[in-house]
Amino acid sequence: MKPIAILFFALSLFIACKQKERLEKKNLVTPRDYTEMYRPQFHFTPEKKWMNDPNGLVYHEGIYHLFYQYYPDDIVWGPMHWGHAVSTDMVYWEHKPIALYPDENGLIFSGSAVVDKDNTSGFAQNGETPLVAIFTYHLMEGEKSGRDDFQTQGIAYSLDNGETWTKYEANPVIKNSGIRDFRDPKVFWHEEGQKWIMVLVAGDHAKFYSSSNLKDWKFLSDFGKRQGAHGGVWECPDLFPLSVEGEEEQKWVLIISINPGAPNGGSGTQYFIGEFDGKRFVSDQKKAKWLDYGTDNYAGVTYNNTPNGERIFIGWMSNWDYARDTPTENWRSAMTLPRSLALKKIGDDYFLTNQPLENLNVLAKAVLSRGPKVEALQEETLYQDGLQQSRISFTTSSGDFSIKLQNGEGEFVELNMDKANNAFLLDRMNSGKVDFQPEFGNKKHFMPIDNLEDGPIEVRILVDWSSIEVFLNNGLYTMTQQIFPTTPYNQLVIENKSKEFAIENLVVEKMESIWD
Repeated sequence: MKPIAILFFALSLFIACKQKERLEKKNLVTPRDYTEMYRPQFHFTPEKKWMNDPNGLVYHEGIYHLFYQYYPDDIVWGPMHWGHAVSTDMVYWEHKPIALYPDENGLIFSGSAVVDKDNTSGFAQNGETPLVAIFTYHLMEGEKSGRDDFQTQGIAYSLDNGETWTKYEANPVIKNSGIRDFRDPKVFWHEEGQKWIMVLVAGDHAKFYSSSNLKDWKFLSDFGKRQGAHGGVWECPDLFPLSVEGEEEQKWVLIISINPGAPNGGSGTQYFIGEFDGKRFVSDQKKAKWLDYGTDNYAGVTYNNTPNGERIFIGWMSNWDYARDTPTENWRSAMTLPRSLALKKIGDDYFLTNQPLENLNVLAKAVLSRGPKVEALQEETLYQDGLQQSRISFTTSSGDFSIKLQNGEGEFVELNMDKANNAFLLDRMNSGKVDFQPEFGNKKHFMPIDNLEDGPIEVRILVDWSSIEVFLNNGLYTMTQQIFPTTPYNQLVIENKSKEFAIENLVVEKMESIWD
């Protein structure tokens, strides 16, 4: 070998080793330190850096996979990868190395994952069961040059239950005919039609496709150009059947996130109830229905292939109005608690309920306080450490009350029920740090409660350092909000404004950390 060839070989070997070293460092899962200010203790967060949409939610061989939009180099949005975590119970999570990296086709935007039980894709050669991820490629160079076809759909597969991934060599599997917002594919197996169905979004509507092998896709139909909320771009669709509680009836649910255009500003999640025949989704619903009236539940989707067919939902607990500005330093963003979805019929209408999975009860291991009973026209103040990591629950027939969590700095978050006016209000205007972005603390947030039935109301409130989630009557009404008090809340003030009914069965429980 000539000297110059030897030098070139040595240089090539050195570069290859350095690239491998950088890749290994980028994938390294470092020891956790989850004691930073505002770090949630029983919600999923990345160990460090930026996270947004949940992706690729799928269950396989005892493992729940949570992939997510991830930028490993900063705590603001950047070139998107798929981060990865796993759980056996949807309570405790283990961080895994990055699953998907950007490539020549673009950044890795949101998508879904399926278990290809019959190997329709042909990716398995030795009897394995493939996991197949379906995602949007976002080509930044195309966007910057002014093209409209910079988003396409790609796939990747894993033959070791998500540990390693291989991108399909013929990506993209769906090209773009010139639609600027063309993304977020959700795929599932349609048993009746014996085919894969994909729903994705195209700006102001959803598009449906079918495939026999996850590689070749046929366009089926559109939905939504004249239905629902249209204050912003449609994103992160999901489509699934649900049985109606207490009825011998099944309906199809289409979830659509929208940014902006949510009822209390910024981004939010709407849903449609209708029918799907394997080709077309139809709904006679004209007005928007909202999964959550808080400002911090966005881009949520549900798991494929769950045991017993349970419909489990996870959302991104933030809002594009201020997601890049929230006052955390090492990481940014959390996921909502995993929630069980159900369909309830009230009168002639249907409503999607969402409430925390029962599995999470394992974290409520200690009662911090029980009582007092708050009689009509009375106010009680409970001084209690640990409210920043707690579950608060009570029942009441009072339709007129307020709940305030506050600290010694004069900071508070307040919940107000006004049943006479069918209103529930959440006020975080003085909850702590609110001045990092004008939209965060500029108003009270309103939730209409027209369908809250007469009789006892069940209230559950979960507080986790920098978030509060409120569930009324098993999740018929829900609000999810971020909060950033400068010191933990240690006072619970309950005012019962009813002249007739008491507030009863008050329990405050400590929620254990999932990271200890």
